[in-house]
Amino acid sequence: MSDKKVRVNKLILEVVERQLASGSPVQTQATLDRLVGQGFSEEDAKHLIGSVVVVEMRSVVSEGRPFQEERYVSLLQNLPQLP
Repeated sequence: MSDKKVRVNKLILEVVERQLASGSPVQTQATLDRLVGQGFSEEDAKHLIGSVVVVEMRSVVSEGRPFQEERYVSLLQNLPQLP
């Protein structure tokens, strides 16, 4: 994996960790717990949550709109199905 991809992955996981630490949105922790309960490792579950972070970030950047927590939570609820 290139250095750029490694850095980006690290940043995305930092976003997930901050959400978990702050409890905002609360659905991030609930999603982590649900995925681990379904047999995913904690690391894999965090990567799945990170995929939702990426999808929402792309939408914010490409559409020039603010973060939509409702959409984000909906995407979390659909995991492990990837957006």
